[in-house]
Amino acid sequence: MLKSCPRPVRSLYLDQLIMTQSRAQLASSNMPIWFCLRTQPKHEHIAAAALRHRLEIRCFAPRVRFPKATRRGRVWFVEAMFPGYLFAQFVFPLLHRRVEHSHGIRGIVHFGDYVATLDPQTMAALQEKTGEEEIVTLDPEIKVGQSVRIAEGPFQGLEVVVTHLLPARERVKVLLEFLGRPVETEISTPKILPVSAARA
Repeated sequence: MLKSCPRPVRSLYLDQLIMTQSRAQLASSNMPIWFCLRTQPKHEHIAAAALRHRLEIRCFAPRVRFPKATRRGRVWFVEAMFPGYLFAQFVFPLLHRRVEHSHGIRGIVHFGDYVATLDPQTMAALQEKTGEEEIVTLDPEIKVGQSVRIAEGPFQGLEVVVTHLLPARERVKVLLEFLGRPVETEISTPKILPVSAARA
């Protein structure tokens, strides 16, 4: 359970220290500080764009891009890295009311009278990992012996085992059971997903 205190609070997602400062401390500050903002569901990117455009506030709303098996085959999805949250840097006494009432924002994250802030080094490290586009691409590496699911084609949905990697041609050899006996065949790497990542 989180309690109001001036001590750092451990974030489950960032695995970094989120500092808290009292509203009284922030009211006398004229320095821009990074804050964690709660957003409406699935509006992280839209809320960040509104803050950038309307208030000219520096924002950070990182996203993650990953493949998933669907009925149409392997499809790339982009989702918020921290669903329901974004980060914004601003001078608290000048802009906190306008930020809290901005499009897509539910409020500034706080614990009682203490407001969650992040240090600039933590934010710089996060921004360096995501680049200018604020997107991290997760493409699971396929290994020999790994169970994978075929994401498209006539064998879509079939679980097979990788027997050889053919990186030059972006293909793998897989072992599948066909008509009651094991058969080894080649398949294009983009047409398979690791079993843990393959969700119908």
